[in-house]
Amino acid sequence: MITLTVDNLEPNMIVAEPVVTKRGQTIIKAGEKLTPQMIAKLTFYKIESATVEDVEEETPVKESPVEEKPKEVKDEPKKTLSEKKKEAKAAQEEQEKVSQQIPYTQRLKASSSFQKFQSDYAINIAFLQKNFDDILAGANSSCTEEMLKNCESLFKSKTTIELLNMLSNMRNVEDPLYSHSLNVGLISRAIGKWLKLPLEDLNTLTLAGLLHDIGKTQIPKEILNKPGKYTDEEFAIMKTHTTHGKKILNGKGFDPRILYAALQHHERCDGTGYPRGLEEDEIDDFACIVAIADVFDAMTSARAHRDPLCSFQVIHEFEKEGLQKYKTKFILTFLERIANTYNNSRVMLNDAKTGRVVYINKSILSRPVVQLDSGEIINLADSAYSDVYVRSIL
Repeated sequence: MITLTVDNLEPNMIVAEPVVTKRGQTIIKAGEKLTPQMIAKLTFYKIESATVEDVEEETPVKESPVEEKPKEVKDEPKKTLSEKKKEAKAAQEEQEKVSQQIPYTQRLKASSSFQKFQSDYAINIAFLQKNFDDILAGANSSCTEEMLKNCESLFKSKTTIELLNMLSNMRNVEDPLYSHSLNVGLISRAIGKWLKLPLEDLNTLTLAGLLHDIGKTQIPKEILNKPGKYTDEEFAIMKTHTTHGKKILNGKGFDPRILYAALQHHERCDGTGYPRGLEEDEIDDFACIVAIADVFDAMTSARAHRDPLCSFQVIHEFEKEGLQKYKTKFILTFLERIANTYNNSRVMLNDAKTGRVVYINKSILSRPVVQLDSGEIINLADSAYSDVYVRSIL
């Protein structure tokens, strides 16, 4: 066994002794393999070191040098600058070709930027839980500056698409309330940027997303974390989280739009939502944006009865249930941006064929034109391909 400072810990190391906080809470058990989230958790709890199993390193076997007969060196003709450039370009193209054969998700997870994002994400989950607890204990809106500062590292210096791609690979099943709230805050901010909102409004919208589900802290855990379908009685209890959320935030100095997001993010423009069955003009704009982010994150998360949906499937679900449920400007901007992001991306269809998206159909965003690896070009918007759809992004 060896004791290392947090800075020297690495993912996949095996914990030799339980890691315990100053209050006696065990946060990592002996025998567990370290992950970036676990290492980030140690930093959050101000734990300076941990004891891990010794890392055994294989000592390379030295081989006796073998005497080789000197080879005759033949003078090779010197290459021109033009020839060297052609060779360098060919080598780069070959490297890019090989790289494209590796699934996008695999390439993303191997990148240093994702490793940093993963660590920052874990720290933010812990901070967000603390912020929720502080608000429940009576803290006022002064905590919002801290909340924005904490999650700044997650959206700073990233395009909205990079952010969404990273979020799709950060699914924390251990604390769905806080990971979902963090995701919705970041996705809401992405939509706000696409809508060209000013910075002050972007920050308020981000906070509205972060706090939209704070009312779920008042829902019994056996209902909140139930894997299967709710009974009518359970669903009636679950729906009260919207009114609980507004009540928790009320009177503490929060921007009114944050309170509206907590209360109205399940309202729909056609009057089919809850808790009041409001229609389009009665629903706050920020609540409408948060509603889109809320549904998108739910669809791209794994559920007990299904795997997470890819972006084209999510677009299809929005199109299928009727765009009239959401404010036209917001939903069309969101879906068009998401769809066009994947133009020229490699995809797999539900019949296992693979190819590349070559055109996005504006009238049916979920059904693009795809050039298969065989060279055949198919338009998924044609009735002949009604049973075919994009199953995953490669």
